[in-house]
Amino acid sequence: MQTELLHPADQLLMMMERIYGYGMTTTSGGNLSILDENGDIWITPAGVDKGALTRSDMVCVKEDGTVIGHHKPSSEYPFHRLIYRSRPDLKAVVHAHPPALVSFSIVRRIPNTKLLPNEELIVGEVGMAEYALPGSESLGENIAKVFARGINCVMLENHGVVVGGGHLFEAFRAFETLEYCARLEINAHRIGKPVSLLEVNRNKPQPQLEEFTPVRYSTEEREVRGEMCRLISRAYDQSLFTSTQGTFSQRLSDGSFVITPYGDDRKYLQPGDLVRIKDGKQEAGKLPSRSVRFHELIYKTQPHVKSIIIAHPPHIMAFAVTDTPFDSRTIPESYILLRDMPKLPFGMVVQQADEAAGRFKKDTPLAIAANDCVVVTGSSLLNAFDRLEVAEYSAKAFIDTFVLGPVRHIAPERIEELKAAFRLD
Repeated sequence: MQTELLHPADQLLMMMERIYGYGMTTTSGGNLSILDENGDIWITPAGVDKGALTRSDMVCVKEDGTVIGHHKPSSEYPFHRLIYRSRPDLKAVVHAHPPALVSFSIVRRIPNTKLLPNEELIVGEVGMAEYALPGSESLGENIAKVFARGINCVMLENHGVVVGGGHLFEAFRAFETLEYCARLEINAHRIGKPVSLLEVNRNKPQPQLEEFTPVRYSTEEREVRGEMCRLISRAYDQSLFTSTQGTFSQRLSDGSFVITPYGDDRKYLQPGDLVRIKDGKQEAGKLPSRSVRFHELIYKTQPHVKSIIIAHPPHIMAFAVTDTPFDSRTIPESYILLRDMPKLPFGMVVQQADEAAGRFKKDTPLAIAANDCVVVTGSSLLNAFDRLEVAEYSAKAFIDTFVLGPVRHIAPERIEELKAAFRLD
């Protein structure tokens, strides 16, 4: 989706609807801005319901201070203005109060961005600005002082977070990723002690594949592309994917497969954005997910697998970043769909991809990769999605039990009944 072609007012509306709709700010909280090529600042209005904004509600503040619009600019306009003055390279600012980040702001701590490999690469260094009265010049000066150090993500003491970017969607990605890190760390602390990576610069290189130009798109492939996009959108809505994370693929009857692209916002994927992989070659003009080789290995070694998801849901990933084991023997649905979920060592899906791909036998449809991801396989797109959903919901229920009392697993003899009744052997 070419968001850079959207008018600033449309970008602000689209992103505020997204932030409010996903529970990352309140009716009266949060504000967004864009600095355009004329030096004008487009900003969300003061005193207007975030759940009922329209394009015409957006306010433009000219370089000379003239206000154009039906409303006053956000009361936090002073810090937006000061950020742009201190960092001319930034063209957009996101400020909101997502619950997990607010929790960190209350204890005046910065979330750990080193629990998974790519989060720190997206977020960068995170700073902390001293508390000051909301809307005051003092708050703006405190925030701008941190931004002036070259930092793009700034936590506010007892307040929330401010994130800047080269464009609004870049700022949002860092904002969303930092909120994800906060939720993950909170979940991890509830079940154990989070284990940080010693190094976080394992930025997987983009696989260099030869290209091919499809002669045609079969009816089967068209159906697969449409269903994948519907399920990817649902995965994003349910926080199973983020804008930058989550890979889905589906095998086609001719042995090729379709996979999500690299770098595209998961919320807005369309069928034409997906990438077909055939005989080790990629569809011309597109970049597949960097995990494409791993998907290819699983399909080659596991004929029963028709669909694969690699994801990072915040509850199941709490078990990936702690030493606490995840046990599916909690409710029948969990055991039936998840079975045993081995924990692969960190780096295995990249450095020993052949061995990792060999783990996904019929009795092992899922695996947790330590400090990395969860890998889900299935007999169809819906089957794989169902397993991912059940894994995340089961993990959330499992985490909640830690505050209620000891976990009581289904007895071994009852597990045997499940195996016999549902032919799980």
